[in-house]
Amino acid sequence: MPNKNKVLILLSFLLVITNSFAQDKFRFYQDQESHTLSFKLINNLIVLPIEVNGNELNFLVDTGVGNSIMFNLSVEDSLRLKNTEKIRLRGLGEGSHIDAIKSSDNLFKIGKVVNGNHMIYLIPGKEFELSSHMGININGIIGGDLFRDFVVDINYTTKRIKFSKPESYIYKTCKNCQVFDLEFYREKPYINIAIQSKSDEQLEVKLLIDTGGGDALWLFDKSSEKISVPEKNFDDYLGKGLSGNIYGKRGKIGKIIIGKYIFSNANVAYPNLSSIEKAYQFTERNGSLASEILRRFRIIIDYPNKKLTFVKRSKYYNDPFLYNMSGIVLAYSGSMLVAEKQNYNSSRILEPNVESTTIEFVYKYVYAFKQSYEIVQIRKDSPAFRAGLLVGDVILQINGKAAYDFKLGEIMQIFATKPGKRINLLVDRDGEVLTYSFKLENVL
Repeated sequence: MPNKNKVLILLSFLLVITNSFAQDKFRFYQDQESHTLSFKLINNLIVLPIEVNGNELNFLVDTGVGNSIMFNLSVEDSLRLKNTEKIRLRGLGEGSHIDAIKSSDNLFKIGKVVNGNHMIYLIPGKEFELSSHMGININGIIGGDLFRDFVVDINYTTKRIKFSKPESYIYKTCKNCQVFDLEFYREKPYINIAIQSKSDEQLEVKLLIDTGGGDALWLFDKSSEKISVPEKNFDDYLGKGLSGNIYGKRGKIGKIIIGKYIFSNANVAYPNLSSIEKAYQFTERNGSLASEILRRFRIIIDYPNKKLTFVKRSKYYNDPFLYNMSGIVLAYSGSMLVAEKQNYNSSRILEPNVESTTIEFVYKYVYAFKQSYEIVQIRKDSPAFRAGLLVGDVILQINGKAAYDFKLGEIMQIFATKPGKRINLLVDRDGEVLTYSFKLENVL
């Protein structure tokens, strides 16, 4: 009899688990009200470890997408996906549709958050990948699928993200908080804020809340009769979309006004129509409010109650708005073998019986694989372009220091420091080592 009771209990437990996964819905797999996780903040973007069908992968957290997307997987990982069918996808970027695979009934675990019936889109091969621009392996993007089931508290200062049950979440009284209504179009969140051009003309705009965008603000040229590209601008690579590279113009805007929070002389990008044609399907949209602004706060994103709360300023609030003045876009390009000289491990005194003593140092060299950086985009008429640098050049040294001693974000910080700063680069071009020098220029 005791054994039968155990079997009945086990069957009942399995039935509960099976029923809980009957829908594509994220929930806690233990009886709790909330769960907090650490995340990595890379290039303003949130990266979370997520276990998919037993494999731990890295995902970007992106409110700008509705469904989960996976890419950059090994053949073995791809084969573990369930219930697959071939489809075609179209997203931002100047390319066309891409072939993809739709897969359902996948098990996603994010700490104690779980979904046993999750549907994803897989982009096979190397048509789309973000790892080379991020410095770590990125296997997917998750957004609306996760946010719609929780109240999500993102603390950029502590790099912690908290998921809470909507039905039990209690908002604390907060004098300094700013609460905004969210509107949804195709399950993506939009906010109404104000912008002000340098001519002091204020305008209300509807913007996508985009945690997956690294810029401060995107505006769609001519989406309003009062929105146009400023006279001071330059052409630039803005990023990578599902359907290819995104190009446009960069400039400055007088003010971004988010309630009582005002940012002056912030960066703004105006993507080309050919890069964002799909985004224009929502005719009321004027652009995107992205992570260069969002990271300056602790924010609470509440899809179920259609609210976005700016709780308080983060440690990044007063950071200056910088942009790449070199014209170079770098990406990781694999590894190169480097000989490193270690501290001497022994010494000998020669001719000890004479007045002149000679000390011999014995050094040890070790060979190690180090990350290399390649120029993948270069802005026309930029300082680096005029200096003669080319796409495909591999950076060996930056101002006399080995490039592999820098993280990618640190190099881009150097390229955005101040006008007039001299940049000396040693590069490898098809096996030939060349030296180039230029000064950063402020074109805005």
